[in-house]
Amino acid sequence: MKQLILLVSFFFSIHVFGQERKEKKPVQIFSSEKAINANTPEMVGKGKLAFKVSHSFGDIAGKGGGIKNFFGLDNSTDVRIGFQVGLGKKMDIIVARAKGAGPQQRSFELGMKYKLLEQLENDPTYPLSVALFANLGIATNKASTFPDQDNSYKDFSDRLSNIWQLILARKMGKISLQLNPTFLTRGYSISYDQKNMFALGGAIKLPLIQNRLNLMVDYFHPFRKESVKDSFSVNDNLKFYDPLGIGFEIITSGHIFRLNFTNATEILENRFIPRTITSWGKGQFRWGFTISRNFTLWREKK
Repeated sequence: MKQLILLVSFFFSIHVFGQERKEKKPVQIFSSEKAINANTPEMVGKGKLAFKVSHSFGDIAGKGGGIKNFFGLDNSTDVRIGFQVGLGKKMDIIVARAKGAGPQQRSFELGMKYKLLEQLENDPTYPLSVALFANLGIATNKASTFPDQDNSYKDFSDRLSNIWQLILARKMGKISLQLNPTFLTRGYSISYDQKNMFALGGAIKLPLIQNRLNLMVDYFHPFRKESVKDSFSVNDNLKFYDPLGIGFEIITSGHIFRLNFTNATEILENRFIPRTITSWGKGQFRWGFTISRNFTLWREKK
């Protein structure tokens, strides 16, 4: 009898705890599922579809920019068109197509985001939102006949790359912060590059006009071996730079519009993390924008 009473008390405590947790409102840390280059922990929502168009232009300044190319607007570096569907409150699936700006182009992206934990208002036991993002990139452009190129594919597996990313985010007052530890794997890399790479990213959102205009900044540092950097410098006269994005997020009743500036030429994590070779200091940063529009596919039955 004593054991039965303890068991009933245990399940009653769990039920009460669950009810209290449900009553507490989740914190919306970012306004959209992506900052500039970095994913956020935000989800589309069950039964909803987010249609996203991202576009990057050419260099604003430097040798490739200036008035002769209308500060980059005459050139298009990368375009991504994607769909993100909320299968549940905690899980989204992603299907996208990216033009690409380097030797690996015309890529398909298949992805998944799952929210593991949610920050709750006025609840110190849930101080963070935590999500997991994973994707598969498939490059479909023609293989190069020359060796040691990014697109020197020999078989289908050479065209594949994966991103595994943990998203840790918290809103403190009006400021939103996050970290994006990221692991990249590739089916193929040129002989003096590395197939696997760890990168640490982060993002911050600062409200300028409440519920209307936000300042967004995100950044990634890829941990590349020094021997690899030296090999690219000697063989290709290339230097790698950390992707840095700065942008303004404009929120309207119908959609979210972001005007971005970044030195990353490509939009997919699979590409801008290992292949950013343009520098803010040399004027090699570019305009870009993202338009996001949400639609309802189905509603939950009450």
